[in-house]
Amino acid sequence: MFKKSHSLLSRAVRTAVLAASLASLPAMAELGEPEKEDLKFGFIKLTDMAPLAIAYEKGYFEDEGLYVQLEAQANWKVLLDRVIDGQLDGAHMLAGQPLGATIGFGTKADIITAFSMDLNGNAITVSNDIWSQMKQHVPNGPDGKPVHPITADALKPVVEKYKDEGKPFNMGMVFPVSTHNYELRYWLAAGGIHPGYYAPHKGDTSGQIDADALLSVTPPPQMPATMEAGTIYGYCVGEPWNQQAVFKGIGVPVVTDYEIWKDNPEKVFGVSKGWAEEYPNTHIRVVKAMIRAAKWLDENNNANRPEAVKILSQSQYVGADYDVIANSMTGTFEYEKGDKREVPDFNVFFRYNATYPYYSDAIWYLTQMRRWGQIEEQKPDSWYMDIAKKVYRPDIYRKAAEELIADGVIGADEFPDFATEDGFKAPQTHFIDGITYDGSKPNEYLKKFEIGLKDDQKI
Repeated sequence: MFKKSHSLLSRAVRTAVLAASLASLPAMAELGEPEKEDLKFGFIKLTDMAPLAIAYEKGYFEDEGLYVQLEAQANWKVLLDRVIDGQLDGAHMLAGQPLGATIGFGTKADIITAFSMDLNGNAITVSNDIWSQMKQHVPNGPDGKPVHPITADALKPVVEKYKDEGKPFNMGMVFPVSTHNYELRYWLAAGGIHPGYYAPHKGDTSGQIDADALLSVTPPPQMPATMEAGTIYGYCVGEPWNQQAVFKGIGVPVVTDYEIWKDNPEKVFGVSKGWAEEYPNTHIRVVKAMIRAAKWLDENNNANRPEAVKILSQSQYVGADYDVIANSMTGTFEYEKGDKREVPDFNVFFRYNATYPYYSDAIWYLTQMRRWGQIEEQKPDSWYMDIAKKVYRPDIYRKAAEELIADGVIGADEFPDFATEDGFKAPQTHFIDGITYDGSKPNEYLKKFEIGLKDDQKI
């Protein structure tokens, strides 16, 4: 846990300083002072917590009259529980966590998000042994290097061999409602490998019913060591834990989530609904600071990324070596050792309206929850929309953005056109299996998959 030293200023002094700054900014005065100044936010040690770290280090929180502590959490469940019980004011969350909590998968609680933290940022890594078996099924290009994207078709013969030998094929992901779980499942299923179903109504939350590959939870920083020990043969995780496997020489990232679903939403900033209602001005100010941080991270074609990597490499943030974090954070990604490729959008924090909480993003997660049985029965399209609107709050985001525009900090052309924005991205086509996603038609989307629940199917 850590905190700026001058956050120890008396409340009276802080209030006077804030009042003076507000007096010089009419648009800010309309927003009103924060109802709560001292805040504690949680995060997991991943590079995509960067907007929190940058908002803190660059003084953007303080510009809003907020005095913030950032505290690393042991795992995603502990993080969520601490937001729910009020020990944390908010947190860096898996995009599926507010949705999962709201619909009651696992912990039941009303969690909302008004800020999307990033796009992309994950990969799937396999052990050296599994890669050597996959490699014979992967074509090489003219340069002698594997042709990307590598599909799970190359893994299928390996999984079948393990099944024939009576051995389980174990893989890791970070949490049942994580992007990583759904991306790994999507990739496997697109290659004809069944990743298994959940049946919470029957008390089975393993997610391994009918599975060809057995997926289980492993905390992100423990992924490389768990694979090295042979407990799992591969995993899906955020950075820097894929590049760590390359640096340690224990595994090979075979596909990035950018290749599975181009510009997919990854993390969000989540708060309890009750907290947001009690501290509306504070919430808007938090979102303002984080939008500024996201813009800083992406501006001038990622020119600030080396400085960001230096910050993130500190032990209180991610705590991995500078070179490991920089391998993906600065626009490249290394697959097999020595096979480093340009991936400028591996981490996106602001461009492509990355910070805007789109309803269609929320609905995609809900379709995957339904596809794999976390939502046990068919729901009408209207239900998906209702849940998305309950959890994703572009109205709060818009207030924060309009304040930043009025302050002259960010131009209106750098945000969605709020007069016409309906919260739905145009149908998205850049998926590894070529299937198009239209967030306005979730049930029609589910019907397109050969593997997965659809219509009135139940486990």
